[in-house]
Amino acid sequence: MLEDSKEELQNNVEGEENSETTDATTTSEKTTEIKNEDLNNSSSNEEVEDDKEIIDEIEETNAEDAEDQDNQKRHEIPLLDYHAMSMENLVGELQRLVKNEKVQAIKKHIDGIKYEFDLKFQEFLEHKKEEFIANGGNEIDFKYNSVTKRQFNEVFSDYREKRDEYYKNLEQNLQKNLEKRLQIIEDLKGLVNVEEDINTTYKNFKDLQENWRNAGPIPRTDYNNVWKTYHHHIEIFYDFLHLNRELRDLDFKHNLEEKLKLIVRANALTNEPDLSKAFRELQTLHKIWKEDIGPVGKDHRELIWEEFSNATKVLHQRRQDYYKDLDKIHEVNLEKKNSIIAKIIAISENTSSNHKELQKQIKEIEALREEFFNAGKVPQKSNEQTWATFKEAVKTFNKSKNAFYKNLKKEQQENLDKKRALLETAIQIKDSEDWDVATKEMKRVQGEWKTIGHVPRKYSDKIWNEFKAACNHYFDRLHALKNQSSKEELENLEHKTACLDKLKEFQLSGDRSKDLASIKEFINEWKSYGHVPFKKKNINNKFNTILDAIFRKLDISKQESELLKYGDKIQKLSSSDNENAIYKERLFIRRKIDESKNEIRQLENNLQFFSNASEDNPLVKNVLKNINNQKESLNTWKAKLKKLNILENTKNKEEEEELNSSEEE
Repeated sequence: MLEDSKEELQNNVEGEENSETTDATTTSEKTTEIKNEDLNNSSSNEEVEDDKEIIDEIEETNAEDAEDQDNQKRHEIPLLDYHAMSMENLVGELQRLVKNEKVQAIKKHIDGIKYEFDLKFQEFLEHKKEEFIANGGNEIDFKYNSVTKRQFNEVFSDYREKRDEYYKNLEQNLQKNLEKRLQIIEDLKGLVNVEEDINTTYKNFKDLQENWRNAGPIPRTDYNNVWKTYHHHIEIFYDFLHLNRELRDLDFKHNLEEKLKLIVRANALTNEPDLSKAFRELQTLHKIWKEDIGPVGKDHRELIWEEFSNATKVLHQRRQDYYKDLDKIHEVNLEKKNSIIAKIIAISENTSSNHKELQKQIKEIEALREEFFNAGKVPQKSNEQTWATFKEAVKTFNKSKNAFYKNLKKEQQENLDKKRALLETAIQIKDSEDWDVATKEMKRVQGEWKTIGHVPRKYSDKIWNEFKAACNHYFDRLHALKNQSSKEELENLEHKTACLDKLKEFQLSGDRSKDLASIKEFINEWKSYGHVPFKKKNINNKFNTILDAIFRKLDISKQESELLKYGDKIQKLSSSDNENAIYKERLFIRRKIDESKNEIRQLENNLQFFSNASEDNPLVKNVLKNINNQKESLNTWKAKLKKLNILENTKNKEEEEELNSSEEE
């Protein structure tokens, strides 16, 4: 019998339903009515097609939601402007969705993120390849290990595993539920052929309806056909029930009242300002109309369906008008992006051969790239072409830029060789006892150092620090010889020694504010004293060691603790020879800032659900507390970024001064 029901589903699709009833004429008429209702009872072919398109869209969405109730959550998860996000932010959003949302509710979001990430990463990779080739590398040898790409792949792989596991488990349950529903249809068909008391038959009919409501979700591909078949036999049963009009008419009356309520609700949706919310509610009304409420009498059937359909068409027209306006916005965005591309092309055709000017152009290109990503979506038909033109324009500029710096690197390499020779001389004489000759020679190499231009960045800090250390070592010895230790430095040493002794004796009082104030006084006093003799500089380390021990005893705030620790990291970054260290640290902090902002935004959105609740409400208190915690965390990350910016600006300024000095010469 189950096989018969499956075959009947196929017949429903083809519109050739064969009903099992004792009255062949009634069955034929009923089938005709079902077909008419599916076509919204319209005599105009054009209207039928338009109405059918609306209903099909709603039924398709309801079928998808009916497969799993958690599918509906996809309507509540906002689709962000992924095109405007950086690769790092896209990875962060992907992590958030996979971690916090139902895997079956985020497919559209994941697809959008992956599409934009792949485009941006391809552009990034091409840029790195161009730089590699410009630096003398062979294209076949190019390899690039991207931490961001690796993170994306890991999270996306996690998503696919969760998705596959979910659908594997879901499929088995859906098939079982489908078999239950097909069996219920078979049992329903059998009611019209049973010779028993009509009240008993009616009770069995109600039991089957209840079993149907509790049968669980089925595959979305079978959803609409199964429901059509079910309702088809429901109406056949009501025709059979003409033997007991009282039971049938009571049901018809109840169903009519419920469907009239749905019509009122559908008409009210035309005034709902949130179009997405209104359409989701309309989908729910169609679901209730179809799934929860049975048929009405023939004299009302066409009329109420027409009223319900009219309300649906009004809302559908609103959506069409909205998307037309959206298309206009996309066209405006396309004009903006084409204008931006034209500006990039103009710069790329006039790439400067001067470092200062080229640096300005690089900043202009970066600003235009940011403007391009923030310009909004363009029509789908123009998206790929716009992106390809944009990429080509940026690529052209990068080629010219790389060619300039390739030549510049040759000059920088020559400068590096010259500075290495001067460094070798400085190292050789830094311990000399021939003060007159050595001093003259040391001043000579210092003067010549200033005349040499820029060197490759990855060597700049290292060679400068080594040269400076050799010079400082010599002149410290020279000054020590002339004056074993200046009076001021000796006085500073005495003051710092006394301050250190007081700090050693300091005991915490238990009053946190008072203790912190006392420690700040120690720090301010220590900073007020100047340099100490070179050989006594270790006293600063002793002071910091004692301070660290005291801070560990105090229950300082998280932000204070983080910033104190970060101060040490800033020092390490400042002295590090790794040119990517600051870059990686910046990406990490910005990602943390974006995560904090997104979390605050989500919590503040959640707070809107409690608009009528008192601030004493425990749920409201908890949300407010979480918002404050996230804001504190955000402030901490911003403070760290500020320190990092100061460090990077200082480094860039030193390098810029060296390069400018070279160009002036």
